Amino acid sequence: MQTDDADVIIVGAGPAGSSAAYYCAAAGLTVLLLEKAAFPRDKICGDGLTPRATRELVAMGMSLKPEDGWIRNTGLRVVGGGHRIELPWPELSSYPSFGLARTRMSLDHALAQHAVTAGAKLIERTNVTGPLLDERTGRVVGVTARPVDDAGRRAGDEVTYRAPVVIAADGVSARLGLALGLEKRLDRPMGVAVRTYFTTPRQDDTMMESHLELWDGEPHKSNLMPGYGWIFALGDGTANVGLGSVSSTAAATKVDYKDLFAKWMANAPAEWEFTPENQVGPLRGAALPMGFNRTPLYTRGLMLVGDSGGMVSPFNGEGIAYAMQAGRTAADAIVQARARTSDAARERALETYPRLIRADLGGYYTLGRYFVKIIEHPHVMRICTRYGLPRPLIMRFTLKLLSDCYEPHGGDMVDRVIAGLSRLAPAA
Repeated sequence: MQTDDADVIIVGAGPAGSSAAYYCAAAGLTVLLLEKAAFPRDKICGDGLTPRATRELVAMGMSLKPEDGWIRNTGLRVVGGGHRIELPWPELSSYPSFGLARTRMSLDHALAQHAVTAGAKLIERTNVTGPLLDERTGRVVGVTARPVDDAGRRAGDEVTYRAPVVIAADGVSARLGLALGLEKRLDRPMGVAVRTYFTTPRQDDTMMESHLELWDGEPHKSNLMPGYGWIFALGDGTANVGLGSVSSTAAATKVDYKDLFAKWMANAPAEWEFTPENQVGPLRGAALPMGFNRTPLYTRGLMLVGDSGGMVSPFNGEGIAYAMQAGRTAADAIVQARARTSDAARERALETYPRLIRADLGGYYTLGRYFVKIIEHPHVMRICTRYGLPRPLIMRFTLKLLSDCYEPHGGDMVDRVIAGLSRLAPAA
């Protein structure tokens, strides 16, 4: 008789997969965490974490000491419309009043090791090739995979791993979801971001910086380019510098991001020292799947978490916080399912995962889709930044809305307005 290799198989050891692995293992389940690369490995990201993401790290018991590679940030600096405004993270009961920054090279490695410490088994250099289906029911009962070398080339025979539940944390490619016919939704926003690193005197800036306008020359005397930029200090002598744009649909973008980035950097202040000789590594880009762009989030024994389920926020391109939240929620559903005594009861427990995620994030993501439809027009964005930024109430509202850091129950007037709008918006 065929026996399972684990209680749960998790494909991908990014923030989503490692969070799910940690919670499942901490609850006593046997966990296989499969990662196609070998740690430490890089991922395209802004490397900045909002208080919402920080809360998830605290809940997992991660050490957030500076000596462990973390730099704290105290808020968001917004530049645009001729204004430069510093907005401290709000003091809330639901979230800490600080964010963090750490390169994905070390963040993902730390999260994976945290899962291993809890009892998960991490298998690196393992490229998952597809789901394993039960011939009778069509249910996912494991995965097929093959070992690969550091260059991603095949390095051995295909192997099969079995488990009653599989978590797809395989990123924007969503290969497992696609294998089950789960195509991305074309009516959901899609972002694109590029980033690189510079050695810079700004390496210890205590605020995340967001540029809402990008000019190809002197501000307000040249052309306004599409997109937004960021500068996140990493405290190690470097800063993550990048830009992105978002579309209200999944239509392919025609923006030349390398050219856009070069023009922005050519007009950056000299004291930032964002020069070619100070650049560390190439400019790299990635797609940002937003607003639940692949559904259902659970079907036939397969759960989609993080980018595989399109969980990036349409408001700010943040994905790590929601990836970790989804991993935690998926793990809880699996742990509860393991305690049930019938197949039907186990399935009901697993089906709570998409309901809980949609109940918490669905309305907020719907508001985000409306937001994207407005700001994807550069002239509208220009008016909003010029006339909205100087108004404290509007900016407090904008900070909480865009960072998703507001009290879901209670709080001040701004919190209640955002929470009310999120509840009223359909979780489609």
